[in-house]
Order: sequence, then C-alpha cells, then structure tokens
Amino acid sequence: MMRDSVAVVGAGTSGLLTARDLAISGISASVYDQKVRLGYPAKASGIISINGLKSLGIGYEKAVTNTLYGANIHAGESVMRIMARRPQAHVLDRVKLNEICYDESVSAGAKVQTGARVGSAKLDELHKESIIVGADGPVSEVARHFSMGSIKKYTLTYKAEFNVDVENEKVVDLFFDNALAPRFFAWLCPNAGDILEVGIGIDAQNGNSKTAFDRFAKKEEVAAMIGKSKMLDGYASMIPMQTARKVVDEKQEVLLVGDAAGQVKPTTGGGIVFGGNAGRIAASVISDHIHSGKGLSAYEDLFRKGFGADIALHGLINRIYSSLDAKKIGFLINISKTLGFEGFFSEYGDMDRPSLMLKRLFLRRFAK
Repeated sequence: MMRDSVAVVGAGTSGLLTARDLAISGISASVYDQKVRLGYPAKASGIISINGLKSLGIGYEKAVTNTLYGANIHAGESVMRIMARRPQAHVLDRVKLNEICYDESVSAGAKVQTGARVGSAKLDELHKESIIVGADGPVSEVARHFSMGSIKKYTLTYKAEFNVDVENEKVVDLFFDNALAPRFFAWLCPNAGDILEVGIGIDAQNGNSKTAFDRFAKKEEVAAMIGKSKMLDGYASMIPMQTARKVVDEKQEVLLVGDAAGQVKPTTGGGIVFGGNAGRIAASVISDHIHSGKGLSAYEDLFRKGFGADIALHGLINRIYSSLDAKKIGFLINISKTLGFEGFFSEYGDMDRPSLMLKRLFLRRFAK
C-alpha cells in the first residue's frame, strides 16, 4: 500500500516546519503533540544566528527579544572578546517562535492536534495509512517503537532569568570550565529589557544541572551581576549530543527530525537551525516520494551533504575543549588572540557553520 499522508509526532519547530512544507506541497499532514499548550514549559530564550533563522523561511520577527553582536569567551583568567560590526544572532522567545511556526503550519493547511499523546498503539494505527515523522524530542517514542536506535549522550541544562541592570545587552558571556560545566559551558545572556538569563549545561553523567547552576550563580562575577535579584523563573532541559544511528527507515516509511534525530550542534546544543532545516529536507523528500515514487533514503543523504561536515566539526570542537581544564583552555584563548583570531572571528565568525569559517580562513591566509 502506498501511504499518501504524513503523521508528524511532536509540534516543536522541526515538526511544525515539516508539516508546513508538506502542506504547501499539497500533502495531507497531521501533527500530534501531548502538550495542551504548545511551546510550554520552555520558558527560557534561545540564541539563534540570523543567517540560520533566514534559512528556515519563518516570519520570526515578533519572537525577537534582543539582538547580539558578539560574545565574551571566558576560561580561567583569560577572555576572548568577539564583537562584530553587524548583528550576528537574535535572542528569541521560544514559546512565541513555536506559536509562529504553528500559525504558519495551520495557515498552509496542516492539522495540529494538541493534548494528544502518541504511544505504541496510536503509532501503529497512524502507520497503517501515513508515513511517520518523529519530531518528539531526544527521548523519542517514534525511534523506540520502530527500532531506530536510541541516543546515548545527553547534556542536562538549567537556566533561569533575573531582573538586573545589564551592562552590555549586545554581548553574551560564555564560561568554559570542565570542573564547573563538564563537557559543556555556562552563560549569561541579556534578554529583553533588564532581563538576564543565567544558564549552565553539564554532561548527563556528571550530576544534577540545578546543583551545577547554583555553583555557577555563586561565582564572584556572576553573583556580583545578579546581586540580590530574585530569580524570576527556572527551567531544566535535556539536549541530545549525538545524531541518531538511523534517521530514516525507507522500508517502514519512518523518518526522524530535530532532537529526535540528534540534529544539534554539539558545541552549544542549538538545534533549531539544523533540526528545522532537516524538517524542510524531510518534507521535500517525502513530497518526491509520494508524487514521484522516489526513495526516502535521500533524506539522510541530503541532510548529511548539507550539514554533516558542520555537525562533525562542532563535535570535534566539543571534544577538544571537553578534554582540557580551564587553565589550558585559557592558554589556547591567549594563543588564538596572539595569532589574530579575535579579529578574525569578529569579522568572519559563523556560529552554525564552522566549515565556512575554515574556508574563509584558507582564503584569507593562504590564497594570497
């Protein structure tokens, strides 16, 4: 039997963009999400590159709460200050972004059902007539049910907002110290008005993210910034740190996108750009499959061709700084500053595509 409709499990950014693009191509797409109110409880913000956002084709402007031009990268006593002349990233209200994606999907003709938990029985029922797209997060029921393997490596995060007088609202501060934030980092991100997001991520095998957050908040420079400000909100999350063993099963007609597929940057855990683009690629491949009989395996080939090298480079960078203590990371920062990389990153930095930075570095240094 040829399935000619699609059931998307999970109404995050990647799932909704998949459904939107499917509906635009004339394919019946239904989205199921167990949350009654989409986007919740993700109350914290997200830092998304402007170029990455544009690639998703979302009318995201109303979700923007701040615009960033640079970053201060801290390790021990060393700091690398990167400041671009042009805006580099937006801080977004993740709930508002999800609402925008929902509106665009429904306007395109997709059906979205909230408060709908999709377990094994429901998956079997849907699969009788529909291709299944799993966009149901890092612990994916779709991946488990269809034996597509499970993701083993995770980062646990905790982030909270404080009402403080932000000194420079155009710069995010990143802190690299494996004793404090094992295999990840901590951050101070200015949000709308005088709201400062304080956050930390740790390897899932290294304890509790809230405990790590409390230690970070007591650091001298962080405590001085927060002062006696009351914490407005706190939120814990889980981020996959590796891609799934299998992201498409052509025989079963099942695909994974977003966090369910582990399509994130291992350096920062950001998944909206890679996961959202994966959803769009999946929609295009499914459309070709239904309309022209082409194979679904092209999905993985196209995603890896477009983003595989960058995910691999992000992974390499993560492994390097995860193997060093703060003093050694600081030493690398100082060497990089001596070699002029502070200026290079300010001019050519790309938070999503390190492969493009390498090309620019080659052209700048060697193609003279």
